[in-house]
Amino acid sequence: MITMTSQDPSTTGPSLIALLDRALARHPDRSAFAWDGGSLSYRGANELIGRMQAVFADGGLVRGSRVALLAANQVEAWCAGMAASASGMVTTWLHQLGSLDDHLFQLRDFGAEALVLDATGFASRSADLVTQHAAGFAGFKQVYTLAPSELGVDLTAAAEHIGHHSLRDLSRASDLAVINYTGGTTGRSKGAMRTQAGYAAMITSIVTDFELPERPHYLAAAPMTHVAGTLVQPTLMRGGTVRLMRGFAPDRLLELIARERINCTLLVPTMIYTLLDHSALDRTDLSSLHSLIYGASPMSPTRLVEGLERIGPVFAQLYGQTEGYPISFLNRADHDARTPELFSSCGVANSISTVVLLGEDDQPVAPGEVGELCVRGPQLMQGYLNQPELTAATLKGGWLHTGDMARADDRGYLFIVDRKKDMIVSGGFNVYPRDVEDVISSHPAVAMVAVIGVPDAKWGEAVTAMVQLRPGASVTADELVALVRQRKGAVQAPKHVEFVTDLPRTAVGKIDKKVLRQPFWAGRGRQVG
Repeated sequence: MITMTSQDPSTTGPSLIALLDRALARHPDRSAFAWDGGSLSYRGANELIGRMQAVFADGGLVRGSRVALLAANQVEAWCAGMAASASGMVTTWLHQLGSLDDHLFQLRDFGAEALVLDATGFASRSADLVTQHAAGFAGFKQVYTLAPSELGVDLTAAAEHIGHHSLRDLSRASDLAVINYTGGTTGRSKGAMRTQAGYAAMITSIVTDFELPERPHYLAAAPMTHVAGTLVQPTLMRGGTVRLMRGFAPDRLLELIARERINCTLLVPTMIYTLLDHSALDRTDLSSLHSLIYGASPMSPTRLVEGLERIGPVFAQLYGQTEGYPISFLNRADHDARTPELFSSCGVANSISTVVLLGEDDQPVAPGEVGELCVRGPQLMQGYLNQPELTAATLKGGWLHTGDMARADDRGYLFIVDRKKDMIVSGGFNVYPRDVEDVISSHPAVAMVAVIGVPDAKWGEAVTAMVQLRPGASVTADELVALVRQRKGAVQAPKHVEFVTDLPRTAVGKIDKKVLRQPFWAGRGRQVG
């Protein structure tokens, strides 16, 4: 007699690596990855992952070891991450555009024991990470580079010299697999923990729900450290090829789609706007394109209509967050100029998500009313690393509380109307005002500062700083922008700086951002309170 017990679906199989092992075995002679000047077959990817597993083992890394990676979109980096996961290790990816301070915090919070670096593409940053992390922490057990470098062991060469090895699936479904970092309103990044089974559930949902081509030829143009990377394994599970770009360049992207008959890609809205403004768009053959998936921030309905007219009926939208992705999907058929009301929707819940809109009393709101979008599903994080109180609040009642305020229509389409917090989504990246405010307020000329998002045709929301100076002090807008860029990176740098004589206050003396936002957002459908 078999007794069935209730188990957490995020800790039971299959594992991420079980799905990958299966996929690589099915089409050994097909091209799994292609890039300028090279390609790698499914069999070759399996072998490279296995060789890297052997190198890691020789370097003293074991199950549970924590491996951080910084690299551009390159096959060696992806295989290194998969090799660590296949050996039961935990990985984290450093944001390609992140600041040194952010990277160092992530390495230390994560407890990185090994570091894999693209020391060619990120030469200066790689050197800083190795020296400054070691100076302020216990150092790394191992540093690996993806090409010859004095900073560490050349992982690619070591994998070549170690001899034949195939991928060995040593993972367990319940293993912690990945810790993805996101910004925090307090200035601290948050590490969202995902298990092998939880990550596998995410991959399975993408294969099921994202309307990928039957055999994808996926162009990885956006950073694979984030959402663009989540389409790599689904592409392989469907027997397709991942075409790698080291960085987004609109003319090169258009050329690749036309010449190599790309049928799928994922971009953030600002990248799509750049394509729409590019002089070569209308003379480029994009007939091979089946799916242009966008996400990370809303897309302008006006520009979406333009895209449908000039690129074709290929648009689809994903919605999710680091703590829980994917959550919903707006498919290609819903991107119809005859039903433009759906352009402001993030779609319907995907096949593995249960979604509810909760009020302040943690009860479902009435139909058509606005509530916080909360989710249950096997793809969700286990919690935040080193932050038990925040974990308890975010996963209260067994629901992931996304912080997004939304309403649903009678067909189940979700419409996000506001964010519970003050997060700004600019160019597809999350910017938290407190991070920027802390940097600007550190300047001796600044008395007070408030950072808000204002509507912008290109960026979705433009980071805008309202600055009140100290009496008799002076600083230019360019100096403040440069200060933020240096400390936090280009994404967080304000697009606008406005100097004001006084900042509005609430009755209890806090800066009133509602008053600051009102002139910019009035009549645009966003709540400003």
